[in-house]
This record gives sequence, structure tokens and C-alpha cells, in this order.
Amino acid sequence: MMGAMHLEVVIAAALLAGAYVAAWRAAPEPVPPARVAAFVAALVALVGALNGPIHDLAERALFSAHMAQHLILALVIPPLLLAGTPAFMADALLARPATRLVARTLTRPLVALGAWTVALVVWHLPGPYAAALGSHAIHFVQHAVLVSAAVLAWWPVASPSRRLPPLPYAAQILYLFVFGMPMTIVAAMITGAEDLLYPFYATTPRVFDVTPLADQRLGGILMWVPAGLIPLAAFTVVYFRWAAAERDEDDNDMGGLEGPPHPPRAPRAPAEPGRAPG
Repeated sequence: MMGAMHLEVVIAAALLAGAYVAAWRAAPEPVPPARVAAFVAALVALVGALNGPIHDLAERALFSAHMAQHLILALVIPPLLLAGTPAFMADALLARPATRLVARTLTRPLVALGAWTVALVVWHLPGPYAAALGSHAIHFVQHAVLVSAAVLAWWPVASPSRRLPPLPYAAQILYLFVFGMPMTIVAAMITGAEDLLYPFYATTPRVFDVTPLADQRLGGILMWVPAGLIPLAAFTVVYFRWAAAERDEDDNDMGGLEGPPHPPRAPRAPAEPGRAPG
């Protein structure tokens, strides 16, 4: 099953790729291959999630496919986009003081987590969710809001900018502990529901031998598990980065304590004739 292609998604990905290449060619410093690979992976994930079989199953048949799509949009694409953006590109986007002020406000930990929580909860309430399924325009807004809110939520731990850097390592650890809670709570509510929350899926054709309620619970589990595992993976990365930074700092401190080498002693002058050496 190939699935339909949505031209607006392909155009958006192409525009992002074009802007990235243009900035890369004018770069004042080299772009590491790992960053380029992360950015390309983000675009591939974006096109794959919003086109083809995943998108068709999400829109027309399976709640669980829709939740898998949302996981890609929220937990895969945003950190890859941030990891793939070099510091000079991010700083260029934040060059204007007004832009930087807005970005600094929106990426504060409490504000970013609040925006992420509101976006996640509101778009998974039965009413807004049904509205998104009933209108392509609203569905586009739903996905755009989820991705944008997720970028804000990932910024405190994955910021590529020197103007708005990530939190200190200790604060990142605490932040990641809280980061997965909103999705875990939403997933638990969906998984534990005794009734069908999204009646749309009761009227869709059965692609697999699974009831709408079982599909709903599967979708909740798909949200629940990655909501814990992906922040845990990020937690592990941050921990080892912190340990490496502490080790480098200790090595630098030890190097400073050794001090410069002692200068060589001056040779003793020869004794004068008739005098005993002093």
C-alpha cells in the first residue's frame, strides 16, 4: 500500500532543505556531517509521517496509526531538527532582539512545558480531535501546533544556539524527568477508558482484526511506552555529557595545579685562585 502524497508537505520539506543548503553554502564555519545527517533524517521522518501508508491509516482507519504519527511528529522530528541545526544558523534566526526576546520567553522551561502540555491535551480531547479528522485544514493546524510545541519543549535540552543555550546539565536532568509526564498522563487516560472516546473509528473499515476499543487502547500504549523511553534515552545522553564535561574540567584543573616547569639553576661561578670555593 503506497498511500497518498500530500504536495504541501513535500513543498514544505523542500523549502526547509533549500534554506538549509543555502545557509550551509554561505556558512562561516564548517557544518559537521552528523548535523547534516540529523537534519536530513528529520525531513525524511516528516515526509514519511505525513504521507503514504502511515498518514492514510491515521486519517481513515486506525487510532493507533494516528498516535504513531503523533509520536514521530513530537518525539522524533523536533530533536532531530534541533540536533541538525548548526549554532550559526540558529543564532542567525535569533539575531533580531525582538525575535530573541520572544524566543527566550517561549523556551523558558515552565513556559515550554506548559505550551507542550496544553497542545497535547487539547488536541487529544474528543472534540478537537474529531474536528481535525473532519477537516484537512484543521488537521494541518493540529500537526503544526504539535510540532511547534514539541520544538519549544525540546529546546531547553537540545538548543543548538549560543544566544539561547540549553539549560545546565543538572537542570536538564530534572527537566527531562518532567518532560514525559504530560504524554504519559494523556496515554493513561486513553488506555484506561472503558468507552470509545473517538467514535470516528467505529465507522471506518477494519484494516486488521481489531475492534475500535482495542485499537484505542493500543494507541494509548503506543503513546505511553515511548513517552517514557525517549526521555529516558535523552536523560542518558545528558548524563554522559555531564560526566564527560566534569572529567574534562577536572583534567584542566589538574593541569593548572602542576604549574610551569622550574627554570634551570644558573651554573656556579668558578672559584677565584687562592680562595676556597664558597
